[in-house]
Amino acid sequence: MKRSLRGLFASAVLGVAVLASSPSAALAQADYLDRLPPLVDRDVFFGDPQIAYAALSPDGRFVSFVKQLDGILNVWVKRIDESFSAARPVTEDKTRPVIGYFWSQDGKYIFYTQDKLGDENFRVYAVDPTAAPAEGSAAPPARDLTPYEKVQARIISVPENAPNQMLVGLNDRDLQLHDVYRLDIVTGERTLVFQNDENIAGWLADLDGNLRLGVRVNEEGGTEILRVDGGELTAVYECSFEEECNPFRFHKDGRRVYMTTNKGDLDLTRLVLFDPQTGNEELVEGDPENQVDFGGAIFSRATDELIGTSYTGDRVRLYPKDPQFKKDIDVLRAAGLNGDLYFREPTRDDQVWIVKNIIDTDEGPNYLYNRSTGKVELLYRPRDDIPAQYMAEMKPVRYKARDGVEIPAYLTLPKGVEPRGLRAVIVPHGGPWARDGWGYNPMAQFLANRGYAVLQPNFRGSTGYGKRFLNLGNNEWGTGYMQHDITDGAKWLVEQGIAAADMIAIMGGSYGGYATLAGVAFTPDVYAAGVSIVGPSSIITLMESIPPYWKPIVKMFHKRVGNPGDSQDRQRLMAQSPLNSAEEIKAPLLVIQGANDPRVKKAESDQIVMAMQRLGRTVEYLVAPDEGHGFAGEINTLAMYAKIEEFLAQHLGGRYQETMSPEVRERLEELTVNVETLTLRE
Repeated sequence: MKRSLRGLFASAVLGVAVLASSPSAALAQADYLDRLPPLVDRDVFFGDPQIAYAALSPDGRFVSFVKQLDGILNVWVKRIDESFSAARPVTEDKTRPVIGYFWSQDGKYIFYTQDKLGDENFRVYAVDPTAAPAEGSAAPPARDLTPYEKVQARIISVPENAPNQMLVGLNDRDLQLHDVYRLDIVTGERTLVFQNDENIAGWLADLDGNLRLGVRVNEEGGTEILRVDGGELTAVYECSFEEECNPFRFHKDGRRVYMTTNKGDLDLTRLVLFDPQTGNEELVEGDPENQVDFGGAIFSRATDELIGTSYTGDRVRLYPKDPQFKKDIDVLRAAGLNGDLYFREPTRDDQVWIVKNIIDTDEGPNYLYNRSTGKVELLYRPRDDIPAQYMAEMKPVRYKARDGVEIPAYLTLPKGVEPRGLRAVIVPHGGPWARDGWGYNPMAQFLANRGYAVLQPNFRGSTGYGKRFLNLGNNEWGTGYMQHDITDGAKWLVEQGIAAADMIAIMGGSYGGYATLAGVAFTPDVYAAGVSIVGPSSIITLMESIPPYWKPIVKMFHKRVGNPGDSQDRQRLMAQSPLNSAEEIKAPLLVIQGANDPRVKKAESDQIVMAMQRLGRTVEYLVAPDEGHGFAGEINTLAMYAKIEEFLAQHLGGRYQETMSPEVRERLEELTVNVETLTLRE
């Protein structure tokens, strides 16, 4: 949907829905809805941003960013001193949003990656942002640097001293393994650097673009780091599957590498400098508050020195390692940027930066910061129609699981009402080896605006809280403690008086979709409804249908989840698969799937929907033929959330915006599957 259609249903100033809303007559509305802020149009939450993902050219002359071109997000460029209205498009994809892009080191090209309809077989493209538009096009011609069908390209390195070259990994010889090539950006010629016959899952080059390290998962599921010695590989570091060792950037001396590790007696990961030649390891820093894993490193583009570190606890904490960077943070704070600061790559001389100010009630205003002058000016707001005064506060909370383990979580409560006896939605994150963080979350804000309390638990198995917390999730899917932590979060909401015990839903995507299915199958009395988005219904069929390029890391899955080839594991995995307990599901279920998902195949959703239908249970199903692991297209996304909103209103009694554009309504009809006619296909 183009931005011009927004005004059909929303106030031009506040983005508040003009027409009244009502849930299905199947369930009475919650009695507190009339005390909530005005209903905010769902397009404000889930429509494409007006401007997003801005980046500076290395010389600071240009700002690139993403905005719609003919209804699809594409890359645009403007001079730094021009208004955004003077920008021109430099990509013209007509089917999929272009989001993953960056400038070449010399600023001559913009590189971007794109797949087909969500299949994750990414190609790398190059475009000259100063070139004239191609004939019959609004954008300059783009060159496909990796024009190979059903092949996934991975960018390994784009060295500064060789701006016309990049290192890429390609799995065209063997779909399971990525060989390394040096790619000439001008001619498109590729030269083999290393043929991957050693099960390497990832590669690391130094700052000059020399291939230096490979990383693989060993037979025990641990991580092995190997030095590249010409055409040979030499093991130099190893950690078990319960530990982490992750090299991510070479030092400017070309000898040592920055690495995070918690090998041995350490619980929290810390930053070290590791020498692959000698094996020497030098501590750089661990969390000064000894609470969480090492978070991130910020480097000077001019000197390649480490200038700052970050740690994500309840919120992000920054630690300057350089006097100038400390001054930068002080200047930004004095200018009123009091959220969590995110620094995008600066100009080549470090003098101009784009800084995102992450807050919980607005989607991260972006500022232009000039180090030389100290000037801080608003560059853009991704969504200038968010009525921040109607958004809800996101609060970090803690609750105790049944065995006493403390679970960190985030709670977003509907604004303007007493948090007593509310309808609620539990939203477990995907991954599962990931975590939720503080900041503007469109799903949480959308649900809160509709009248639901929203709990986002970082259940055990989540990353960032040390290896003990992570490893407490090993083999604990579904019937184990990963799911118990989510269940205990729902019970905590009831014990605190926040939620009504019989009015809690569960909703999530990917692993969160699995947790949704597990929640309604294994704890059927806890949830009144479930929404599974690209969630696997059987761990066994999930593991047996992984993409071929995941094979190098499958041993890690076997250790952390289970091995279907082991008889004891297989028995446990069958018990942990919601599909095998479908008869226990009582709650109405909405299932959402992308037809081209390479990770969680469509069959995962088909089989649970068919089981529910055969059992005579309430189930609804959306399938997008042009999506993969999650929805990227705007119309698909708006249609999906329109259905989610209606479904939750019907079964929980929250608010529902019935209005939608004809385009979204038509798309929702197209995505809706008649479950009575569904058949399972490979």
